[in-house]
Amino acid sequence: MKRKFSIIIFICLVLSGCKEKIYEDNTNDNIDLIMNNIEVYSDTYLYDIIDLKNKNIEIVSDNKLINTEKIGQKDIEVIYKLENKKYSRILNIIIVDNEAPIVFSGTNKSVNVDYDGDLCNLITYGDNYDGNLTCKIEGNYDLSKIGTYNLSYTISDSSNNNKEVKVTLNVKEKSNNTNNNTTAQSKKTQFIDILTKYKNDNNEIGIDVSKWQGKIDFEKVKNAGATFVMMRIGVQKGSKEELEIDPYFEENFKNARASGLKVGVYLYSIATSKEEAINHAKWVIEKLNGEKLDLPIVFDWENWSKWNSYKISFHDINMIADSFINTIKDNNYEGMLYSSKFYLETIWENKLEFPIWLAHYTDKTTYSGNYKIWQLCNNGRIDGINGDVDINIMYN
Repeated sequence: MKRKFSIIIFICLVLSGCKEKIYEDNTNDNIDLIMNNIEVYSDTYLYDIIDLKNKNIEIVSDNKLINTEKIGQKDIEVIYKLENKKYSRILNIIIVDNEAPIVFSGTNKSVNVDYDGDLCNLITYGDNYDGNLTCKIEGNYDLSKIGTYNLSYTISDSSNNNKEVKVTLNVKEKSNNTNNNTTAQSKKTQFIDILTKYKNDNNEIGIDVSKWQGKIDFEKVKNAGATFVMMRIGVQKGSKEELEIDPYFEENFKNARASGLKVGVYLYSIATSKEEAINHAKWVIEKLNGEKLDLPIVFDWENWSKWNSYKISFHDINMIADSFINTIKDNNYEGMLYSSKFYLETIWENKLEFPIWLAHYTDKTTYSGNYKIWQLCNNGRIDGINGDVDINIMYN
């Protein structure tokens, strides 16, 4: 009978999982918060916010990263031990957004007399969290009269963070001049000069091309000293539109490979969601059809002039790029982000740690972040291409 009783106790312990009883803590005497308000998207860990009022407490909960993706109240459970008993305490934190929107366009704007567009869209603005900002304009103006008007714009997000900017509005007479030709010719950047100035044992000099370069003689390109080419595989001409393959891609890919040049590809995308970005990455993989690349597949998002209409946040666009590049990596290719110096410093987040293709048209870049390729001009000239081409330096 005693043996049977012991077996029953053993079974009960197994079924109960031998778990310690956890007591509910309804006081502030043992554990509390160091801070209640946590900034949205911040890297905050559980132990960062806990205040141990009793030094004999042992925290049992893992020191996990708190999800700070959404503003508002969040309940955090903390399990701790005190005098050989386990306690559970629910801590209430608030995820907040204290970052104001930014304006990333010029503030001296011109429109034709009787302009009937939205004056808010004359400037480009965005926010780290909110994709649907409000715009308020103060000041007197008359779009039916030629003149200069000083206006005050206030851009607000859902957390009542405001950005105020002064805008000079120039209302001008409609011009009938449709002649866009210019007699002045900009100075061209010769590929041989870039080789002479920048080439060393730790880099390579190359170009990037699309349909705009037309038919290319890649043998001449290589003989001119180029060792690699980044080529456009496809383009999205408008938001939500289907991708189109670059009409010169297949020919460029075949001929560049045959000439012995290293090859990478880029996609001009206007994806406005993670799902769309993933589909774009899969489209590129499908078009490559198993072909190996020497260089990365690049996510090229640069349609900033229409940013206001997309209703996405800076966090959103970073997650869109992240989704594209990680899908590329999941398919055994290397991913990369293309962007200009201004947007790398303003919008793209360094913590995502993408390999970077930097666009900065200057003799010596002042960009302080890491980058793998530097596009230093868009007016290059090289044997084998009739017209301008971008010239790039790739670092080994």
